Amino acid sequence: MTAVHLLVLIHGMWGNPQHLAELARIARETHADASSDGTVLHVLMSEAIMEDSTYDGVDWGGERIAKEVAETVKDLESKGDSVIRFSVTGYSLGGLIARYLIGVLHQSGFFESITPVNFNTIATPHAGLPRYPSFFSSLSSVLGPKLLSRTGEQFYCVDKWSPKGRPLLVVMADPDRIFHQALARFQHIRIYANAVNDITVPYVTAAIEIEDPFAELDTNGIEIDLDDKYACLIRNHALPATPPQRPPSPTVLSLDWFRSLKPSKPIMPPFLQLRFPLNLVLYTLLPVLIPMVIGLALLRFTLATRSSRARIKQLEKDSHTSNQQKLADILAELEREMEEAVVDLIDNPNPSPLYQSEESRKAHPIITPNHKKIAGWLNQIPIKKEIAYFPAVRNSHAMIICRDVKRFEMHRLGEGVVRHWANSFIL
Repeated sequence: MTAVHLLVLIHGMWGNPQHLAELARIARETHADASSDGTVLHVLMSEAIMEDSTYDGVDWGGERIAKEVAETVKDLESKGDSVIRFSVTGYSLGGLIARYLIGVLHQSGFFESITPVNFNTIATPHAGLPRYPSFFSSLSSVLGPKLLSRTGEQFYCVDKWSPKGRPLLVVMADPDRIFHQALARFQHIRIYANAVNDITVPYVTAAIEIEDPFAELDTNGIEIDLDDKYACLIRNHALPATPPQRPPSPTVLSLDWFRSLKPSKPIMPPFLQLRFPLNLVLYTLLPVLIPMVIGLALLRFTLATRSSRARIKQLEKDSHTSNQQKLADILAELEREMEEAVVDLIDNPNPSPLYQSEESRKAHPIITPNHKKIAGWLNQIPIKKEIAYFPAVRNSHAMIICRDVKRFEMHRLGEGVVRHWANSFIL
């Protein structure tokens, strides 16, 4: 009989297992040999949710993967192996699903015989997707919950998941709930966040913070010390006691003014960064292409959301006819037992932002009471936080996990982060 350490990898929104191929490859390569006590690593790249099924919500994703984990354990045992340790790593949305998953497993008694060891998330919106004081961000916060089905509602904390109307992400962070308790059981908890240029999952939510020291990177004088061994990983960072004076704005139409108009990072996504003369053709067609792409994207989101709503109705119908009680139903019963007065004291569902001074710049996110509450609760757990730094790129979200190195060579810049994750993994 071989002792097995089961590692589950969970991809993100619109994703598939291949997005985490580099994580799986480097994990297997790093831990190719058995541990000192003879335990071997088995990597499960979750296939229970893929592509459009990621619209169905964090909770349904967690329920599906819990069944996949149970089936994997059963299959390994049928071959004479024994799963004695469990770890999970979630990327982006997958990190939220991982937190729900461990709640389901904990409730089922999974950890009574299997030891929870490593819990990791990479670029995960733990506190939801924050809104910035800009038109595009405000528009996204309005359209996101409508176009991304149940997952979108949970991303923006506008869902009323519990009987008391609390969003799922708030419930999952509550120390009195099974998700927080399950997370605290893990021996090693480590999360990875991008310091800059993650336009999908910003620093404050990925790192579970309420302030962003990197928001004004170009002017606040922050000192960044990169790790010598792991490229693009920050070893230390510090803000000066006294912020440096801002340089005066260049005179309009001066040479410096024209230079300031040049973008510091690529405007187009990697697959549209064409060379001359194809770039000129692309720029010429942009007035036609942009409305067309937006229209097709909205149609795609609408159809996917409609399909997701139908799947969710069927899933809820099936769960009511099944003898197995869903974790959400168990928690609902607990919520009903809570006194209204207690809920009013510990929970403020008002999504209005906290006060921010007039000097706050557009680079800073609006921190809501829910965000602050989630961060406060989760930071009660000893979480190690690692910060990746990819300057001068358009979006670092995919880069941090080397998501598609076959198509985009630049994604290989994230290999240092992935190797740090693999080397920090306790077998």
